Amino acid sequence: MIKRPNYLAELKPFIDKPLIKVITGLRRSGKSTVLKMLQDELLQQGVLSEQIIYLNFESFSVAELKTAEKLYQFVQNTIQPQQKYYILLDEIQEVNEWEKAINAFMVDFNVDLYLTGSNSHLLSSELSTYLAGRYIEIPIFTLSFLEFLDFKQHYSAERFSPLQYFNEYLKKGGFPVVHTADFNEETAYKIVQDIYTSVILRDTVQRHKIRDVELLERIIRYAFDNIGNTFSGKNVADYFKSQQRKVDLNTVYNYLNALESAFILHKVSRFDIHGKEILKTQEKFYLGDISLLYATMGFRSSLIAGILENIVYLELKRRGYQVYIGKLGDKEIDFIAQKQQEKIYVQVSYKLESEHTIQREFSPLQSINDHYPKYVITMDELFNENIDGVKHCHIVDFLQMAW
Repeated sequence: MIKRPNYLAELKPFIDKPLIKVITGLRRSGKSTVLKMLQDELLQQGVLSEQIIYLNFESFSVAELKTAEKLYQFVQNTIQPQQKYYILLDEIQEVNEWEKAINAFMVDFNVDLYLTGSNSHLLSSELSTYLAGRYIEIPIFTLSFLEFLDFKQHYSAERFSPLQYFNEYLKKGGFPVVHTADFNEETAYKIVQDIYTSVILRDTVQRHKIRDVELLERIIRYAFDNIGNTFSGKNVADYFKSQQRKVDLNTVYNYLNALESAFILHKVSRFDIHGKEILKTQEKFYLGDISLLYATMGFRSSLIAGILENIVYLELKRRGYQVYIGKLGDKEIDFIAQKQQEKIYVQVSYKLESEHTIQREFSPLQSINDHYPKYVITMDELFNENIDGVKHCHIVDFLQMAW
């Protein structure tokens, strides 16, 4: 098991605190590994193994515990009075009315609770109803570039430069299972295709009772084909209308929401820098992992700029930032990332191949009059200049920076 210490560091301050710890993320992004890491940490802290109840609800061995009543009875029969227990429940959304059992555990027993789930709407809606103010959510993402390098050090005997490794990361994405062996691209995409199919079937179609799966697939392809472009549900409906297919606008929004809740898509709102307000139209959508695009539509070199944006967006989210698209008059800034008192501005481009491209990428950031860091991130190895305090940074360097 490769450690992912950043996530354990997020969890450790909440051990033994009276809050339910909810670990969320795309299927196969590493939630179970983080839960196992936590189990090891508890044992190292002196917790006895019999005080830890770990259940993975994707395992057939616990098939009989998939109702709130059965789960409660199992825990009640397992624990001893006057002793503290640590309950780790993996993929809790597989349990019918699970939130009732969780609420009862908090009321009836001396426990520290940790849950994982692959559906954000399920967790946020039910938890907010039953357990308002008593839980914290820790999102898990697929591998960052630095984590990917750790995997390569562990599983591969070959050694390459960070740039060469990035080309592999760019092509294969960040699902941990893909990097546990030296899979070729074809095999890697087959693995991701199976993950994608599972997410679509279990976390989208079944969970949201979607009837028109063919329409859902078309909406996915539209979103994937527009990485880095602003659009809205109305744009999708208008596109289908142009294809002589009438689609209800509410259905489009419902399907996009379902894809967001399963972490296939991430919606990023626009922020008006002058007006200091979040705008409600023309969002951008990014993928939970770039390999989902390749597994479903093949590698699209024409989308390289959007793919690089997607990688940077996920990195900002991994580092705990709230991320928006910046609007400054008629100019757009790819990302405004905020975390407490920190803020950074980021433009992402493939190459700075001309004076026009340099002007296009740097000028929006030059127009912002504040002291926060500003970056133009590219794959350009030749352009090394900073302009008016705006830093140019190769994406490989940006992803490895301690910032």
